[in-house]
Amino acid sequence: MDRLANTVRPYAWGSTTAIPQLLGVPPTGEPQAELWMGAHPAAPSRVDRGAGPAPLTEVIAADPEGELGAPAVRRFGPELPFLVKLLAAAAPLSLQVHPDREQARAGHAEEEARGVPLDAPHRTYKDPNHKPEMICALTPFTGLCGFRAPEETAEVMAALDIDSLKPYVDILHAHPEADALRELLTAVLTADRAAMAETVEQAARAAERLSGLGGPHADAYAAYAVLARHHPGDPGVIAAMLLNHVRLQPGEALYLGAGVPHAYLDGLGVEIMATSDNVLRCGLTPKHVDVPELLRVVRFESGPPAVLRPEADPDGEEVYDTPVDDFRLFRHVWAEGAAPRALPATAPQILLCTAGTVRLRATAAPAGRPGADVSLGPGESVFVPAGERVEAAGAGTLFRATVVV
Repeated sequence: MDRLANTVRPYAWGSTTAIPQLLGVPPTGEPQAELWMGAHPAAPSRVDRGAGPAPLTEVIAADPEGELGAPAVRRFGPELPFLVKLLAAAAPLSLQVHPDREQARAGHAEEEARGVPLDAPHRTYKDPNHKPEMICALTPFTGLCGFRAPEETAEVMAALDIDSLKPYVDILHAHPEADALRELLTAVLTADRAAMAETVEQAARAAERLSGLGGPHADAYAAYAVLARHHPGDPGVIAAMLLNHVRLQPGEALYLGAGVPHAYLDGLGVEIMATSDNVLRCGLTPKHVDVPELLRVVRFESGPPAVLRPEADPDGEEVYDTPVDDFRLFRHVWAEGAAPRALPATAPQILLCTAGTVRLRATAAPAGRPGADVSLGPGESVFVPAGERVEAAGAGTLFRATVVV
């Protein structure tokens, strides 16, 4: 197995303290939003097999079947199909949605044919892959996910008592669910920006007042006020009112499939996703919003958010079951003195410790790869090639990320 040296991404919305606190290092004073673990070309992890640090991308490219296993290469190609992150949000991320695989392939091909540069601000499809993702909370974690039932959204908006929102309330009452959600999101994103800025300002004041009155939507109103402070005048503040407000407790996870609008608001978690950069933004961002393409990709259906709780197998490994094969996330929680557990060796894995100390022992490795003992503390991780058998023990928490082959 290979200990990973990982890159911190300093996005403006990141916490200055959460990741350093987990790693046990002093904060730098700068935002530390995400710690990436994997082989994404933008910031691949680095490994050292005796010849100095090398990007994991290059190690895999030199021997895809040896690192990933033949079944994974046949299924997903010669690249690690998932990316693991520690994500630490101190401010809201952009309101966004991801395409399914067919939409991504078609959109990528169309933009390639038109010659849109990959780094162009208006480029939507950076690659031909879908981008399902899941966030597992390490601390209390809040976000927005999926459309709330229209009648409940109408109640939330009506309570703000703002004249410019009353036509939106009427739309929610007058049309079938999908039609109402589509018409309302379209109206919000195409409205006159000056008029919408005034609506957002009024909504923020009303939401601040309502958040202090208690009731079932108090947390959501407080979130809208925060959104407006970070993104004054942004139509995404009103679009956010269409979505479920979600609060995860540590150990709970949120799965986000194609077409589901969402935004993370606050908290620290382990995120896992298919390796892709395809994001269509709805708001809460100064970046490009492609309204026609967004409306084509969004799934206009309401329902409760897909909150997952881990299910334990007889050996004590907990799985967060998701409907895609690009990734699967497992969790082990050991008390002091617990028996070691043998981890599966059928596919490539990233192992991440998030609490305590976890000891790893390679009991069998492919030819030419000696076994090794590795001790992981919080925030430390390793890459385990397919076929390498590892035994894990200790007193702590270990996440195991892999693929289904």
